[in-house]
Amino acid sequence: MSLNRRCSRTACGRPAVSTLTYVYADQTAVLGPLATFAEPHAYDLCEVHSERLSAPRGWDVLRLAPDPNAIGPTTDDLLALADAVREAARPVPVTVSAPSAETGREVARKGHLRMLTSE
Repeated sequence: MSLNRRCSRTACGRPAVSTLTYVYADQTAVLGPLATFAEPHAYDLCEVHSERLSAPRGWDVLRLAPDPNAIGPTTDDLLALADAVREAARPVPVTVSAPSAETGREVARKGHLRMLTSE
């Protein structure tokens, strides 16, 4: 599974095969399969640098093996993504509400914004 990303190590041009993240609270370095998307606080590593990985003294390295049967996203993953896109695309209705106890009367609302008339 190549996502056309290169190793994050300086002067290494080999293709990335795994992603390294740090859990600072637990003092753990987590090396897992190549992430689907590049993240700003994660490091993509080639096979050579993945094998040579070491952590600072007192830290643990957690190596997560890739699932050999995973070829891509599962049907459940795709359905969850489709549901999230549908939910995000759903229009937010504009509501007209009763007078407000504030200085003006609320005549419309969209999300956290309110339209008030002056009295």
